[in-house]
Amino acid sequence: MELIVENLSVARGGIAVLEGVSFQLSAGSALVLRGPNGAGKTTLLRTVAGLQPPLAGQINLDRDAMAYAGHADGIKAPLTVRENLQFWADVFGFSAGIDAALDAFQLAPLIDRRAGNLSAGQKRRLGLARMLVTGRRVWVMDEPTVSLDAAAVAMFAAAVERHLAEGGMALLATHIDLGLPSAQMLDVGGFKAKAPSLDDFDEVFL
Repeated sequence: MELIVENLSVARGGIAVLEGVSFQLSAGSALVLRGPNGAGKTTLLRTVAGLQPPLAGQINLDRDAMAYAGHADGIKAPLTVRENLQFWADVFGFSAGIDAALDAFQLAPLIDRRAGNLSAGQKRRLGLARMLVTGRRVWVMDEPTVSLDAAAVAMFAAAVERHLAEGGMALLATHIDLGLPSAQMLDVGGFKAKAPSLDDFDEVFL
C-alpha cells in the first residue's frame, strides 16, 4: 500500500494556498511537513485526510486506511481515560484492546480519571493514544506534540517508530525534530500558490 499525492492544489477560505504538491509514502515511511505558521500545512493535511476537497490533483489511497488527528484532542471530558480509548476502539472496530495504547503513553495510572480532569499534556497524550486503537495504516497528524513535555514527545516518537516498523505510514506537521531515522522532510513553502489578481479575487465571492 502506498499514499501517492500528485500535483495537489489546496485552498483556505476559497483562496489557493499551495499548488503542485506531489509526494509518495510507502509502508514503513514518514513524511514531516515543515513551514511557518500559515504556510498551508494544516490545509494540506485536512485535504489529504478527506476533510475538504482539493482544488486540483489526486490523492491515491483508500480513505479507510487513514486516521487523522488535528489540533483538538478529540476526547470526551465526562468519560474516563479507559472509556475514551474504548469508545474510539469501538468506533474503528479495533478488537486488540487498549492496553498497548495505555502503555505507549503511560496512561495506565490515569485509567479511571475523567478526561476533563486531566492536565493539558495528559489530555494530549490521551488524544494521541487514540491513534493506536484505530488500526489504520496511515496516520495523518497536525502538530501532534503541542502541550507535550520532552518525556511525552519521546513517547510519541517511539509510538510512531513502532507504527512504521509494523508497516504503517505517517504524515506529520511538526516544528520539533522527532528523531525518526526514516522520515523525509517537505517544506511546503516551495509550493506556495501565486497571489490572485484582483480579478481572480473578485471571482472567489461570485
